[in-house]
Amino acid sequence: MSRPVVLITGASAGIGAACARMAAQNYDIALNYRSDDAGAAKVQADCIALGAKVVLCKGDVSDPADIAAIYETIDTEFARLDALVNNAGIVGKTARVVDLDYERMRHMFDVNVIGAILIAKEAVLRMQKQGAGSIVNISSAAARLGSANTYVDYAATKAAIDIFTKGLSDEVAAMGIRVNSVRPGLIVTDIHAKGGEPDRAERLATAVPIKRTGSAEEVANAVIWLLSDKASYVTGTTLDVTGGR
Repeated sequence: MSRPVVLITGASAGIGAACARMAAQNYDIALNYRSDDAGAAKVQADCIALGAKVVLCKGDVSDPADIAAIYETIDTEFARLDALVNNAGIVGKTARVVDLDYERMRHMFDVNVIGAILIAKEAVLRMQKQGAGSIVNISSAAARLGSANTYVDYAATKAAIDIFTKGLSDEVAAMGIRVNSVRPGLIVTDIHAKGGEPDRAERLATAVPIKRTGSAEEVANAVIWLLSDKASYVTGTTLDVTGGR
Protein backbone atom coordinates (compact mmCIF):
# COMPACT_ATOMS: atom_id res chain seq x y z
CA MET A 1 0.00 0.00 0.00
CA SER A 2 1.40 3.39 -1.00
CA ARG A 3 2.10 6.00 1.61
CA PRO A 4 0.25 9.31 1.78
CA VAL A 5 2.16 12.28 0.38
CA VAL A 6 2.90 15.54 2.21
CA LEU A 7 4.33 18.77 0.82
CA ILE A 8 6.40 20.68 3.36
CA THR A 9 7.52 24.16 2.35
CA GLY A 10 10.61 25.79 3.80
CA ALA A 11 11.88 22.39 4.92
CA SER A 12 15.68 22.68 4.70
CA ALA A 13 16.03 23.83 8.34
CA GLY A 14 14.16 24.70 11.52
CA ILE A 15 10.52 23.80 12.00
CA GLY A 16 10.08 22.63 8.41
CA ALA A 17 13.00 20.21 8.70
CA ALA A 18 11.70 18.89 12.03
CA CYS A 19 8.27 18.32 10.45
CA ALA A 20 9.87 16.45 7.56
CA ARG A 21 11.87 14.13 9.81
CA MET A 22 8.79 13.39 11.89
CA ALA A 23 6.53 12.94 8.87
CA ALA A 24 8.99 10.52 7.26
CA GLN A 25 7.78 7.74 9.54
CA ASN A 26 4.39 7.69 7.79
CA TYR A 27 4.49 9.90 4.68
CA ASP A 28 6.36 10.25 1.43
CA ILE A 29 7.56 13.82 1.16
CA ALA A 30 7.76 16.62 -1.37
CA LEU A 31 10.41 18.74 0.30
CA ASN A 32 10.44 22.38 -0.72
CA TYR A 33 13.21 24.88 0.00
CA ARG A 34 14.46 28.09 -1.59
CA SER A 35 18.28 28.12 -1.55
CA ASP A 36 19.87 25.87 1.10
CA ASP A 37 20.89 22.93 -1.07
CA ALA A 38 23.08 21.34 1.61
CA GLY A 39 20.41 21.62 4.29
CA ALA A 40 17.74 20.17 2.02
CA ALA A 41 20.00 17.27 1.00
CA LYS A 42 20.67 16.47 4.67
CA VAL A 43 16.96 16.47 5.53
CA GLN A 44 16.25 14.35 2.46
CA ALA A 45 18.86 11.78 3.49
CA ASP A 46 17.53 11.63 7.04
CA CYS A 47 13.98 11.09 5.80
CA ILE A 48 14.98 8.43 3.28
CA ALA A 49 16.72 6.58 6.11
CA LEU A 50 13.37 6.52 7.90
CA GLY A 51 11.70 4.85 4.92
CA ALA A 52 10.23 7.78 3.02
CA LYS A 53 10.42 8.60 -0.64
CA VAL A 54 11.61 12.20 -0.70
CA VAL A 55 11.59 14.46 -3.76
CA LEU A 56 13.28 17.85 -3.57
CA CYS A 57 11.13 20.69 -4.92
CA LYS A 58 13.38 23.74 -4.97
CA GLY A 59 11.52 27.00 -5.42
CA ASP A 60 10.63 30.41 -4.01
CA VAL A 61 7.01 30.51 -2.82
CA SER A 62 6.83 34.23 -3.63
CA ASP A 63 7.22 33.37 -7.33
CA PRO A 64 4.10 31.95 -9.02
CA ALA A 65 6.25 30.25 -11.67
CA ASP A 66 8.20 28.45 -8.95
CA ILE A 67 4.96 27.36 -7.28
CA ALA A 68 3.77 25.92 -10.60
CA ALA A 69 7.07 24.03 -10.94
CA ILE A 70 6.80 22.66 -7.40
CA TYR A 71 3.36 21.22 -8.10
CA GLU A 72 4.39 19.94 -11.52
CA THR A 73 7.08 17.91 -9.74
CA ILE A 74 4.54 16.60 -7.22
CA ASP A 75 2.11 15.62 -9.99
CA THR A 76 4.86 13.81 -11.88
CA GLU A 77 6.52 12.05 -8.95
CA PHE A 78 3.51 11.23 -6.77
CA ALA A 79 0.31 11.93 -8.76
CA ARG A 80 -1.44 12.85 -5.50
CA LEU A 81 -1.19 15.11 -2.46
CA ASP A 82 -2.69 14.22 0.91
CA ALA A 83 -1.23 16.81 3.25
CA LEU A 84 0.45 20.21 3.30
CA VAL A 85 2.64 21.85 5.91
CA ASN A 86 2.58 25.48 4.77
CA ASN A 87 5.72 26.55 6.59
CA ALA A 88 7.90 28.73 4.34
CA GLY A 89 8.32 32.21 5.76
CA ILE A 90 10.75 35.04 6.33
CA VAL A 91 11.43 37.69 8.94
CA GLY A 92 13.24 41.01 8.54
CA LYS A 93 15.83 42.67 10.72
CA THR A 94 14.58 44.05 14.02
CA ALA A 95 12.97 47.42 13.33
CA ARG A 96 10.25 49.80 14.48
CA VAL A 97 7.33 50.56 12.20
CA VAL A 98 8.72 54.05 11.45
CA ASP A 99 11.83 52.38 10.04
CA LEU A 100 10.05 49.97 7.67
CA ASP A 101 10.19 50.49 3.93
CA TYR A 102 8.01 49.35 1.07
CA GLU A 103 10.46 46.83 -0.38
CA ARG A 104 10.79 44.96 2.91
CA MET A 105 7.05 44.81 3.51
CA ARG A 106 6.23 43.89 -0.10
CA HIS A 107 8.65 40.96 -0.01
CA MET A 108 7.45 39.79 3.41
CA PHE A 109 3.80 39.76 2.36
CA ASP A 110 4.67 38.11 -0.97
CA VAL A 111 6.33 35.20 0.87
CA ASN A 112 4.41 34.90 4.13
CA VAL A 113 0.88 35.65 2.91
CA ILE A 114 0.43 35.57 -0.86
CA GLY A 115 2.85 32.66 -1.30
CA ALA A 116 1.20 30.69 1.49
CA ILE A 117 -2.26 31.27 0.03
CA LEU A 118 -1.18 30.23 -3.47
CA ILE A 119 0.54 27.11 -2.12
CA ALA A 120 -2.66 26.21 -0.24
CA LYS A 121 -4.80 26.92 -3.31
CA GLU A 122 -2.87 24.39 -5.39
CA ALA A 123 -3.06 21.84 -2.58
CA VAL A 124 -6.85 22.23 -2.36
CA LEU A 125 -7.24 21.78 -6.12
CA ARG A 126 -5.62 18.35 -5.77
CA MET A 127 -7.17 17.33 -2.46
CA GLN A 128 -10.73 18.12 -3.55
CA LYS A 129 -10.42 15.60 -6.38
CA GLN A 130 -9.53 12.97 -3.78
CA GLY A 131 -12.23 14.05 -1.35
CA ALA A 132 -9.77 14.30 1.52
CA GLY A 133 -6.74 16.21 2.73
CA SER A 134 -5.19 18.05 5.63
CA ILE A 135 -3.42 21.41 5.67
CA VAL A 136 -1.47 22.95 8.53
CA ASN A 137 -0.38 26.57 8.13
CA ILE A 138 2.48 27.80 10.28
CA SER A 139 1.55 31.05 12.00
CA SER A 140 3.29 32.60 15.01
CA ALA A 141 2.52 33.84 18.50
CA ALA A 142 3.54 37.20 17.04
CA ALA A 143 0.07 37.29 15.45
CA ARG A 144 -1.37 37.73 18.96
CA LEU A 145 1.48 39.66 20.59
CA GLY A 146 2.19 42.21 17.85
CA SER A 147 6.00 42.12 18.19
CA ALA A 148 6.30 45.84 18.91
CA ASN A 149 9.76 47.33 18.27
CA THR A 150 10.89 44.17 16.50
CA TYR A 151 8.74 42.56 13.76
CA VAL A 152 5.35 44.26 13.52
CA ASP A 153 5.23 43.61 9.78
CA TYR A 154 6.02 39.92 10.32
CA ALA A 155 3.34 39.76 13.05
CA ALA A 156 0.84 41.26 10.63
CA THR A 157 1.59 38.58 8.03
CA LYS A 158 1.01 35.86 10.60
CA ALA A 159 -2.27 37.44 11.73
CA ALA A 160 -3.30 37.21 8.08
CA ILE A 161 -2.43 33.50 8.10
CA ASP A 162 -4.67 32.97 11.14
CA ILE A 163 -7.74 34.40 9.46
CA PHE A 164 -6.88 32.73 6.16
CA THR A 165 -6.83 29.42 8.02
CA LYS A 166 -10.33 30.01 9.35
CA GLY A 167 -11.75 31.20 6.03
CA LEU A 168 -10.24 28.40 3.98
CA SER A 169 -11.29 25.77 6.50
CA ASP A 170 -14.91 26.85 6.18
CA GLU A 171 -14.72 26.75 2.38
CA VAL A 172 -13.34 23.23 2.12
CA ALA A 173 -14.66 21.35 5.18
CA ALA A 174 -17.51 19.76 3.22
CA MET A 175 -14.95 18.45 0.71
CA GLY A 176 -13.25 16.38 3.41
CA ILE A 177 -10.31 18.78 3.72
CA ARG A 178 -9.24 20.00 7.14
CA VAL A 179 -7.29 23.26 7.59
CA ASN A 180 -5.62 24.27 10.83
CA SER A 181 -2.66 26.36 11.92
CA VAL A 182 0.00 26.27 14.60
CA ARG A 183 1.40 29.33 16.36
CA PRO A 184 4.96 28.63 17.55
CA GLY A 185 6.30 30.79 20.34
CA LEU A 186 9.97 31.31 21.28
CA ILE A 187 11.42 28.38 19.38
CA VAL A 188 15.16 27.84 19.00
CA THR A 189 15.76 28.05 15.23
CA ASP A 190 17.94 30.20 12.98
CA ILE A 191 15.08 32.61 12.21
CA HIS A 192 16.23 34.77 15.15
CA ALA A 193 19.69 35.12 13.64
CA LYS A 194 18.10 36.12 10.34
CA GLY A 195 16.37 38.90 12.26
CA GLY A 196 19.72 40.06 13.65
CA GLU A 197 19.20 38.66 17.16
CA PRO A 198 20.60 35.11 17.37
CA ASP A 199 20.12 34.97 21.15
CA ARG A 200 16.57 36.38 21.11
CA ALA A 201 14.74 33.20 22.11
CA GLU A 202 17.01 32.47 25.06
CA ARG A 203 17.03 36.11 26.16
CA LEU A 204 13.22 36.29 26.30
CA ALA A 205 12.68 32.83 27.80
CA THR A 206 12.01 34.23 31.27
CA ALA A 207 8.84 35.87 29.89
CA VAL A 208 7.44 32.43 29.03
CA PRO A 209 5.24 30.95 31.79
CA ILE A 210 6.93 27.58 31.36
CA LYS A 211 10.32 29.39 31.73
CA ARG A 212 12.11 27.97 28.73
CA THR A 213 12.33 28.09 24.97
CA GLY A 214 10.70 25.48 22.78
CA SER A 215 12.20 23.19 20.18
CA ALA A 216 11.37 22.71 16.53
CA GLU A 217 10.48 19.12 17.38
CA GLU A 218 7.86 20.26 19.88
CA VAL A 219 6.21 22.31 17.15
CA ALA A 220 6.47 19.39 14.72
CA ASN A 221 4.66 17.13 17.17
CA ALA A 222 1.66 19.47 17.06
CA VAL A 223 1.79 19.78 13.27
CA ILE A 224 1.92 16.04 12.66
CA TRP A 225 -0.95 15.46 15.08
CA LEU A 226 -3.10 18.03 13.27
CA LEU A 227 -2.30 16.40 9.93
CA SER A 228 -3.27 12.97 11.20
CA ASP A 229 -6.58 11.18 11.57
CA LYS A 230 -6.19 11.57 15.33
CA ALA A 231 -7.32 15.16 14.73
CA SER A 232 -10.16 14.11 12.41
CA TYR A 233 -12.72 16.40 14.10
CA VAL A 234 -10.41 19.42 14.27
CA THR A 235 -10.57 22.11 11.60
CA GLY A 236 -10.47 25.90 11.52
CA THR A 237 -8.38 25.86 14.70
CA THR A 238 -5.16 27.65 15.59
CA LEU A 239 -3.07 25.82 18.18
CA ASP A 240 -0.55 27.73 20.31
CA VAL A 241 2.76 25.98 20.94
CA THR A 242 4.15 28.73 23.12
CA GLY A 243 4.80 27.46 26.63
CA GLY A 244 1.81 29.53 27.77
CA ARG A 245 3.03 32.84 26.35
